[in-house]
Amino acid sequence: DAVIWLETWLKQYRGTLLLISHDRDFLDSVCDHILHIEHEQATLYGGNYSAFERVRAEQLANQQAAYEKQQREIAHMHSFVERFRAKATKARQAQSRLKALERMEQIAPAHVDSPFHFAFRAPAKNPHPLLSLDACAAGYDNQAIIDRVRLVLNPGDRVGLLGPNGAGKSTLIKLLAGSLVPLRGERSEAKHLAIGYFAQHQLEQLQPAHSPLQHLQQLDPVASEQALRDYLGGYGFNSDKALEPVAPFSGGEKSRLVLALLVYQRPNLLLLDEPTNHLDLEMRQALATALQSFEGAMVIVSHDRHLLRVTCDRLLLVHGGRVDEFDQELDDYPAWLNSHARATRAAAQPTTEGDTAEQRRERKRQEAERRKQLQPLKQAVSRCEAEIDRLQAQQAELERQLADTALYVAERKDELQGLLREKSTVDNTLENAELAWMEAAEALQNAGG
Repeated sequence: DAVIWLETWLKQYRGTLLLISHDRDFLDSVCDHILHIEHEQATLYGGNYSAFERVRAEQLANQQAAYEKQQREIAHMHSFVERFRAKATKARQAQSRLKALERMEQIAPAHVDSPFHFAFRAPAKNPHPLLSLDACAAGYDNQAIIDRVRLVLNPGDRVGLLGPNGAGKSTLIKLLAGSLVPLRGERSEAKHLAIGYFAQHQLEQLQPAHSPLQHLQQLDPVASEQALRDYLGGYGFNSDKALEPVAPFSGGEKSRLVLALLVYQRPNLLLLDEPTNHLDLEMRQALATALQSFEGAMVIVSHDRHLLRVTCDRLLLVHGGRVDEFDQELDDYPAWLNSHARATRAAAQPTTEGDTAEQRRERKRQEAERRKQLQPLKQAVSRCEAEIDRLQAQQAELERQLADTALYVAERKDELQGLLREKSTVDNTLENAELAWMEAAEALQNAGG
């Protein structure tokens, strides 16, 4: 798992680290300070992200209590002024209270509401079982990636999939979704099965020229525009944003739209393949909260361990072509992953004690072969690093152009929109390049490079 590998590497790093991440567990494990930026101010908190959340919650509670107390004092002072300003004996006191009100430094209310508010509507039907796999094999080009898979999904099941990269987690999701036909075995689904399938490729299947509202109107042509716009508002598509074409949207905005379309169709089985990749912390929390009250079944693949922890009560381990129950806790998974990687490397290491000349020649040949096998992995890492450098330079140049205030005039609207579209494309490409680098670096490490 690339995230766990990066987390382990960063914890051993001795230099200073400044990072931006939407992964709560990652922040908790790696960081010992949190810099919070809000209302053009930056505040540094000691401790990890969970500690920051606790302190921040206390601060907001105290701020809200102080605000409410001040509002009561203000109301009392206003009442006094209104009652006694016309009375000669109390006029001076009333005037004094009025001046005190004018000098009073107003305490702001604590605004922490998430911009995202949505919930899964109850499925129209919830049959038992929803879906079952009996001794199924699945893969590509008649080559099985996973085999002898037995799984029954009923309403209320909450399953998280674990396993090394490339082990077959996405293959299993595709098999469940019906987009892969079993090579062997039987896949059986209920008559009223309604699948909500989220995968990264669906972001590219959105119609670039259509707005979020138009996408939703294709699903429900008879619903009123206001009802659909109210619904989209729960996913952060407020006012004009619901009417803008999807083309320049960020990866996070596209992910939110795909989720909105999925939820609208009232599925009874959710198949979520990395649903949080582009989502910020607030949207991740909103999704986790909504999933906790979902009445159907769900199967989730995610690098976000917090999402798995709060939504799943059953873990399956995909490895070595098998799908087994993971009978440990989620927090034990990194240790299992490290143990698995060590065992794989150890199995590939030949013993040298008491070797004959022929065995030594064979070992040298194997070492040369291993270096040959490592070379493309090293080249892949280098290519990823070069691509990241190129994209970061392109990103910086676009940011420089967008910082030009002369660009923000009506006559240059088309130029501005073009730059914004290009910036969105570069940002998304850079995210994918960074993920590819992590996966390439992990593959190199697992291979002993």
